[in-house]
Amino acid sequence: MHPNDGFRELDRHDCLRLMAKVPVGRIVYTRQALPAVLPVNFSLDHDGAVLLRTSATSELIRAIDGAVVAFETDDVDADRHSGWSVVVTGTATVVTDPAEHERLARTGTVSWVPAPQEVFVRIEPELVTGRELVGGHSLYGVDLTA
Repeated sequence: MHPNDGFRELDRHDCLRLMAKVPVGRIVYTRQALPAVLPVNFSLDHDGAVLLRTSATSELIRAIDGAVVAFETDDVDADRHSGWSVVVTGTATVVTDPAEHERLARTGTVSWVPAPQEVFVRIEPELVTGRELVGGHSLYGVDLTA
């Protein structure tokens, strides 16, 4: 990106700090050989891993366990023409360790749609990228606040 295109690249620390401020993101995965996107609530673990909590019998679990996925979250202020977007790419795995599951049950994300048999999914952040749109700028360098 050019320095004056209205965007600022975010480092890993800033990406994770911003992600922690929003409750919903989108998981991007492969379903029947096609890309699929699903909004989900999430939390971040102490090591920056993305945590999801969902039904053990969900189609999502079957599709993502052991697969490389992307997870995107953002916050946009349309009035100010500003915001940010972060993408975490990594392998998604169902948490099977009983002690880890118990810890996450106490401290991890709470499902917005509770199910009788819930599991945690951890997305290890192998690649974390983000950018921030600086207020009042567009991709074409036009001042939108004028």
